[in-house]
Amino acid sequence: MFQSFETTASPANGAPRVRALREHLASLGVDGFLVPRADEFQGEYVPASAERLSWLTGFTGSAGAALVAPGIAVVFVDGRYVTQLAQQTDPAVFTPGDLIKEPPADWIANNAGQGFRLGIDPWLHTVSEVRKLKTALESKGGALVLLADNPLDTLWTDRPAEPLGRVTIQKHQHSGTLARDKIAAIAEGLRVRGADAVLIADPSSVAWAFNIRGSDVPHTPHPLARAIIHADGLAEIFLDARKTGIEEKAYLTQICEIREPAELAETLGALGARGATVEVDAGIVSYELVRLIEAAGGTVCEATDPCALPRATKNEAELAGTRTAHVQDGVAMVEFLAWLDDAEPGAITEIKAVERLEACRRRVGERMQNPLADISFDTISGAGPNGAIIHYRVTGETNRQLAPGELFLVDSGGQYRNGTTDITRTVAIGAVGETEKRFFTLVLKGMIGISTARFPAGSRGVDLDPLARIALWKAGADYGHGTGHGVGSYLSVHEGPQRISRAAMQELLPGMILSNEPGYYRPGAFGIRIENLIVVEAATDIAGGDRPMLGFETITWCPIDRRLILPALMTREELDWLNAYHASTREKLMPLIEDEKVRGWLARATAPIA
Repeated sequence: MFQSFETTASPANGAPRVRALREHLASLGVDGFLVPRADEFQGEYVPASAERLSWLTGFTGSAGAALVAPGIAVVFVDGRYVTQLAQQTDPAVFTPGDLIKEPPADWIANNAGQGFRLGIDPWLHTVSEVRKLKTALESKGGALVLLADNPLDTLWTDRPAEPLGRVTIQKHQHSGTLARDKIAAIAEGLRVRGADAVLIADPSSVAWAFNIRGSDVPHTPHPLARAIIHADGLAEIFLDARKTGIEEKAYLTQICEIREPAELAETLGALGARGATVEVDAGIVSYELVRLIEAAGGTVCEATDPCALPRATKNEAELAGTRTAHVQDGVAMVEFLAWLDDAEPGAITEIKAVERLEACRRRVGERMQNPLADISFDTISGAGPNGAIIHYRVTGETNRQLAPGELFLVDSGGQYRNGTTDITRTVAIGAVGETEKRFFTLVLKGMIGISTARFPAGSRGVDLDPLARIALWKAGADYGHGTGHGVGSYLSVHEGPQRISRAAMQELLPGMILSNEPGYYRPGAFGIRIENLIVVEAATDIAGGDRPMLGFETITWCPIDRRLILPALMTREELDWLNAYHASTREKLMPLIEDEKVRGWLARATAPIA
């Protein structure tokens, strides 16, 4: 299994660990310490050795921070994790904070006392974060203290070793562009902008630029590595040699110089010493790396990661591979849903469902000679009230049966060499109530609204987000997460800069892959989410219109539970889209399904709604 069901943290640990941290901070001359979820690579998924926030608080979500001071300990999370935070942390120790409305810097400006001194580990915070924290602290007459050692690492006596996952080569048939061509394009951009070098700090960008993949963190196949690309075309990758075999080392030496991670500081110092101008992405790079350049006399120029947009706008090889991966994944999903539907209500648990779904993906991958390399994130398998926990992770302690009359929400994905998938389906376990059906239909209307959207060039995710929410808004409801995130090509399932949300300012460009996943959550009762992946299509003319419009191609193929749909709430256009989607799903998947019983289920699940 790629997924564990162990409970990895406990609320009971919070009190003694916070107490120990406070005692340690007093000796460092600071009034508080900020613990981010991120590691020194600023990724969403971090290795076990960097799970500092979880170790301290018990909270295991993928986004958050904790600020510990003598009289208070605040854990900041976004809307996805409010319920989870309450379950995983000790309320006598931790106060919930809002990561979006009042992030740590704003909290300090609004609540910290005069002269407040905040300690941070400068490896774990970006340039942008440090800038905001400094501004907030200066408004209080305080100071930001950069600690040489992270106090948590001293207290965490059984901290796991850092990962040494093996690196693999992403072949040209999947990447579509040679690494040397990507490096050359980045170098040319540096020359145009007058910079001497760029520090690539995002491991996904390193993986994309050098056409390699890794296995250092759960479910995201990038290596924990950084790179420097110079304007003269020289490329250096800072990668532990123990992560490469003979083939991988031979490949990399043809396109770059391989250096140990410990050499990065010296290399950046040498760049600074000769007065080089080095580009960094302030939203990604650790503040400590910028300090190394500037302290040696170099100039840091803030710029967008040059890999970000090229990585997000997939080429034809990447899109073709992703489409194929989604058809394969659809077959696995249909086999799983047919099995689920055939079971007696109450006979299956959340964990059993996760195990079966992964087994389906493995079996189909072997049959289609495109093995499942990993899951793209821990499967969210939420029955009844657990479905209302947006990023729920089932454990042996929380595992419950899929009971009759409840909704079951399963959000999952696979990592295949040719693409990354992410799909959510909410299904009925037996007969469910009209309330559940009504909100399911409203969510479906929002998903179709995004699927059928046409929009002019220059449109951003923030412009489209209301299309997914309007039906819920009219019913006095909403959901506390974005409508869609970017998705990588056998890389991170959550990829920027593209997304669809209230804060999504990136222009949507042809070739970008996004999720389309509105939802509705009633705490203690049920959760609903329907998710397909979509690709931004190039602008085309509309009959009778006067300008070309972009649109979306849906690439996820799996039935949407017809039993939960109230046709009377849908328009003719929405029903036509759904029927056409189901017809295409049946056409694409039926020839690839061997079991006659599953074929019969697919035919029934995709029958048209009158």
